[in-house]
Amino acid sequence: MTFRPVVSTSQARPTMEGAGVHLHRVFGFGDPSHTDPFLMMDDFRNDDPALYKAGFPWHPHRGIETITYVLDGEVAHGDSLGNHGVLGAGSVQWMTAGSGIMHQEMPRGSASGKMHGFQLWANLPSSLKMTAPRYQDIQASDIPEIIDDDGTRVKVVTGHFWGKRGPVDGIAADPLYLDVSLPPNLRKTLPVDTRANTFAYVFAGAGRFADAADPIGVRVEKELRGHELNIRDLSGNRTLVRFGNGDEVTVQAGPEGVRFLLVAGRPIQEPVAWHGPIVMNTQQEIRQAMKDLQNGTFIRAQDHGH
Repeated sequence: MTFRPVVSTSQARPTMEGAGVHLHRVFGFGDPSHTDPFLMMDDFRNDDPALYKAGFPWHPHRGIETITYVLDGEVAHGDSLGNHGVLGAGSVQWMTAGSGIMHQEMPRGSASGKMHGFQLWANLPSSLKMTAPRYQDIQASDIPEIIDDDGTRVKVVTGHFWGKRGPVDGIAADPLYLDVSLPPNLRKTLPVDTRANTFAYVFAGAGRFADAADPIGVRVEKELRGHELNIRDLSGNRTLVRFGNGDEVTVQAGPEGVRFLLVAGRPIQEPVAWHGPIVMNTQQEIRQAMKDLQNGTFIRAQDHGH
């Protein structure tokens, strides 16, 4: 077994999308080869409805799949094919845009006004970019959660992990998408596909991701900074951790534990032509998509299932 070394860490950056939704971009619109087959990821969380209620009004998608995972609050969604629904806390929607869809997503906070979720974009290979659109709406109760003897908790959204299979299937990238929680100070090793690009996104607590050559211990320093504990050498809130090659990821949780998304997918390794929510292989295909939007032929005449 070979441990995956950390090749980079970065902080999610504040940005605005949709009609004025304040969120943090984890990665995206850079070099797509670094995260292939994943194109972009956003962390949208806020306690102030004024900063997210305008939502993401009607917009097109083509050539990709979007994965929305809601932790707190709700997201009402609808599309030009007549599909609609509400994603509640703990639920997931995997949308295959394929040949084209017009889509809207409107966040609605919890009773206390809190909203928190993630959206990940996965690329489609050229052979499937013009496939028929489809949805998979997964309720929280349908996502298996594994609780290990040491207190580690893993929700399996998609892929196989520790004998469980996530409820989302038929995804082109065939990814692993896990929501992992470790109790304080625990060191844990998690298996991953050695041929997959892999990243972790820490969104609660803090932890240290290391290979076998790094020290097991965690150095903690207390500094008075607004009554907060500053933990050095740990990847904390809103931190993206990208890994090199190997078939295991090792994490050492900090004093408050750590919760992170662990995502892995085999790279498609095809050219990427990108125009906002439309991702194709060539600029000619992008121009055709723009033409389709202008002349009303973006939505293809075919059977679409929810």
